[in-house]
Amino acid sequence: MKVATAQTYEQERNERARRLLEILELERIEENLFRGMNEARGNYRLFGGQVLSQALRAAYATVSDRHAHSVHGYFMRAGDASLPVLYEVDRIRDGRSFTTRRVVAIQEGHAIFSMSVSFQIDEHGFEHAASMPNVPPPEELEDDMIVAARLPEDHPGLSPMASRPRPFEMRSVFPLGSEAWQRNRFWNPVWIRFASHVSGDDGTLSRCLLAYASDMGLVSTTVLPHQGAVSRDQVQMASLDHALWIHRPVSLDGWLLFHKHTSTANGARGLVHAAFYDVRGTLLASVSQEGLVREKRTAPEA
Repeated sequence: MKVATAQTYEQERNERARRLLEILELERIEENLFRGMNEARGNYRLFGGQVLSQALRAAYATVSDRHAHSVHGYFMRAGDASLPVLYEVDRIRDGRSFTTRRVVAIQEGHAIFSMSVSFQIDEHGFEHAASMPNVPPPEELEDDMIVAARLPEDHPGLSPMASRPRPFEMRSVFPLGSEAWQRNRFWNPVWIRFASHVSGDDGTLSRCLLAYASDMGLVSTTVLPHQGAVSRDQVQMASLDHALWIHRPVSLDGWLLFHKHTSTANGARGLVHAAFYDVRGTLLASVSQEGLVREKRTAPEA
């Protein structure tokens, strides 16, 4: 069992947040070509959220006076954290109201990820939104990392990421290891808060950080209805495609509810949907992702 203090976890999160902000400052190589460094260094697979956020940042570098409202990406190869990532932007269309960009992330000459992004000028129109689910506020919940530290490291339902620092503080509505958390279920609401202040942001950086967060724990949500039948270490999981719609301006100065739920699984694939709400209950963004969910013992040769 890992023993650490809340202050230690806060320091680790602050460092991860600082590093994330640092790697979102991409190096411009040519007009439509950018290079990004990685959060983690070494022999690791790249986190999909990092590639999502950097690809969106690269697209933003070719656009002015409008914001991303729709992002659609495909994960094609596992990224290597020991290598930088090149982001090539294709300026598909510049319209009066909408702008379209295509971004390809490249390592060692191979595409590892592709993304289409649509940007729009600010406009007025009809307004409605689904209500936020009735869940406890973040002040009534405990830090996931502190809760995970009290659990055995080999807990069958515990993700390896649960005890690792992220750039976001996370507080699960179903506390890790609790009776409610261990039940088979279809949904997983989690409060998240970015661990650093985003100063002087026109909304661009906040949307890139939201893209990062939108890939946190999505595929694993597909396993929740089957917790009694399989442990996490028996399942191979990977993101396949990802869609993010940003409905309203995003602020990362406070807590956001990241409400995830799975609708179906079949053919070693699972589908997950999610929504981001602010503390006032305003719907900010929606997410859908299909992921590979395969039992390792039955996995065929690649």
